[in-house]
Amino acid sequence: MKGFRLLLAWLALTVTPVVALAQDSALPDYSPVLPATKARFWPIDPNKGYVVRELKPSIFMITDGRYQSLFATSDRGVVLFDAPPSLARYILPAVTEVTKQPIVSIVYSHAHVDHIGGAGLIMKQNPQLEIVAEEGVARFLGGQKDPNRPVPTKVFKDHTTLNLGTSTAEIKVGYWHSAPGDLMVYFKEQKVLMAIDTMTAGQTVYMNYNLTENMDAYMKVFDQMLAYDFDVLVSGHRSNPATRDDVAVMKGFVTDVYETVKRVNAVDRKALVGQAIAKYGRDNGYPVARVVVDAVVADCEKEINSRWLDKISNIDVFAASQCLSALNYFTFDVGPR
Repeated sequence: MKGFRLLLAWLALTVTPVVALAQDSALPDYSPVLPATKARFWPIDPNKGYVVRELKPSIFMITDGRYQSLFATSDRGVVLFDAPPSLARYILPAVTEVTKQPIVSIVYSHAHVDHIGGAGLIMKQNPQLEIVAEEGVARFLGGQKDPNRPVPTKVFKDHTTLNLGTSTAEIKVGYWHSAPGDLMVYFKEQKVLMAIDTMTAGQTVYMNYNLTENMDAYMKVFDQMLAYDFDVLVSGHRSNPATRDDVAVMKGFVTDVYETVKRVNAVDRKALVGQAIAKYGRDNGYPVARVVVDAVVADCEKEINSRWLDKISNIDVFAASQCLSALNYFTFDVGPR
């Protein structure tokens, strides 16, 4: 219940003003959004709550400033890709702005509530809605019994192709983020790629690399994206889509964090270990380990902030968590070589 209340509070930021706290001096100092990043934001009419734009012929993106959903129009109807809860009430009005065709199908990019938790509302609007998902996601959702995430009606394994009249969606499963699976959706004719929770255009990703459950796959996803011939990327968050250059920049950041944490982890910390043992005791290993991990993460965070704060917005907010994820990946998955 506590987590649900936190989610509601986070979602409320999109529709209600934030009241300054009386003791805001106790809050940490974080860098503002870079002007270059802010200049790319799609303006959202507060009275409307969303904006919809055509990315390429027959391919549209809708956003409320925090989440993104994509839909493709055709003579046979509209195929929707994801339905974030914060966007759900806007999706039908957005679609009707650009076409008279109904929404006939929705494709789940992955199983997380924040990207498909509005599907239940879309299905209420169209009970005959076809829901498409990869079998791992379908299996996971079958066990959740969540009315906000209706179980898929059409399931595929590994990859599939959707023929959408004037466009074709080539879909492949990956595992860079969510254990049940993530989808890479590619519109070859329009050079549009959708890969949710890989990155955010011009801004940092959420903590622990968007809560990835597979750091090894996440480290490789940028090369996988760049292997596609695309010029527009829909990654699920904030108001504007990304470009190939954005993907290259984020790849550089992720690589730098990994190489930095490898290097600072090799620093001799015997003196620190001795101090920790003297304080906590030789048989109390967890506090000793925590002190060393904190020192490595702090050194990594300091370096990363110094190199990236003027390149990607808000790097300092989650830099420590990204360093920790990279450290755990290097220590336990890659291992000493």
